Amino acid sequence: MLPFFAVFALAADLTIDHVTISGKDLKQMQAQLASVGIASEFGGPHSNGATQMAIASFPDGSYLELIALQTNPNEKALAAHYWSKQMVGNAGPTGWAVRSKDVAAEVARLRTAGIVVGSPSKSGRERPDGTKLDWETARVGEEPNGTFFPFLIRDFTPREARAFPTGKPTTTDFSGVKRVIIAVRDLNASIKRYRQAYALPQPSKQEDASLNAHLATFAGTPVILAEPLTPQSWIAKRIDQFGEGPCAFVLGSPKGGPKVTWFDPQKLTWHLGYEKFDL
Repeated sequence: MLPFFAVFALAADLTIDHVTISGKDLKQMQAQLASVGIASEFGGPHSNGATQMAIASFPDGSYLELIALQTNPNEKALAAHYWSKQMVGNAGPTGWAVRSKDVAAEVARLRTAGIVVGSPSKSGRERPDGTKLDWETARVGEEPNGTFFPFLIRDFTPREARAFPTGKPTTTDFSGVKRVIIAVRDLNASIKRYRQAYALPQPSKQEDASLNAHLATFAGTPVILAEPLTPQSWIAKRIDQFGEGPCAFVLGSPKGGPKVTWFDPQKLTWHLGYEKFDL
């Protein structure tokens, strides 16, 4: 059997754009990430009047998005936000997005495959330097945006301006975001849905003691599905509180090994690891 985190090339239609970490206090989240050696930079407020964000970006163009409440957020907008529960509850890993060259075409393909997909929606924000960013997204699946399935995103303004606010990655110690571990209630049912959406082959399965979970890893993709081994496990408790969705992210690093090295979750307050990948 292949190792749990065997190295595979990313599938073209599941190339990670970014992953999201949610919390209440953006500065505290940045400080926690800095405590494990990963710098981030303020990216600006979103146009919804409720949220703001910071970015930890990597050489491959992927990034960690730290999303939190604005000072005196618009309460109505916050209540309507699909990640309001995660932000208020300091959930940490919350969602993920994949790059799309043609959102409308991918929406049509997914619908043909029998997957519920939202219509493309335009959004944006203004960076602290005044640069305006515009993009469109589409929700995939019936769950909150980017939780079970990744949402789609395509830029109208240059993507580099969104990923690299100061023109370069915030760190070169890691190559990028390589794995998204998704907490699910029913592993076999979740495998069926992913195979339906993306025409994936059967995944490899195994138990992982470090996560206390049954895992399904799809070759050629960043997707790892994780069903808790016991009702008392941290993943099971997380599902009870926040529902299904990302519970951990894994970065690539030339310093990593064939298995994941986890940062101290007590220091970071959420699960982030790294494994061997060349820059």
